[in-house]
Amino acid sequence: MEPEVSVSYATARTGVPSAASFRKWVAAALADRDAPAEVAIRIVGSEEGRELNRQYRGRDYATNVLSFPAERPEGLPEEVELPYLGDLVVCADVVAREAAEQSKRPLAHYAHLTVHGVLHLLGWDHLEDAEAEAMEARERQILAGLGIADPY
Repeated sequence: MEPEVSVSYATARTGVPSAASFRKWVAAALADRDAPAEVAIRIVGSEEGRELNRQYRGRDYATNVLSFPAERPEGLPEEVELPYLGDLVVCADVVAREAAEQSKRPLAHYAHLTVHGVLHLLGWDHLEDAEAEAMEARERQILAGLGIADPY
């Protein structure tokens, strides 16, 4: 089942992948999911990325990707699956800078960060070493399926 992915661009689109690319990466991250899924992606510049990171994470700098999982309505039974998984905010300036610093193809870095963000929407995390190892292994598996080399 193909996920529904909306992509909005709040910054210059030069060097930023197409909405079709983001849809492909989200679909790859959700390939094991058998339920309908919806994700919204917003591509931003440094100013908006910094403001959102400060507001929601208390960190005064723009980061590469922010994940905002959808909140489950109070009282909704756990067995009811919600199609809307949440929002991703990707900071184009940070992604471009990191790709250059790490000698990565920008498209591959966008793919990695999109997959990473979607896994966060699904509840994956990397706060503990074991969680980080499991999440990174899953990212590698998904990216390999897309023909993208190990990002780590």
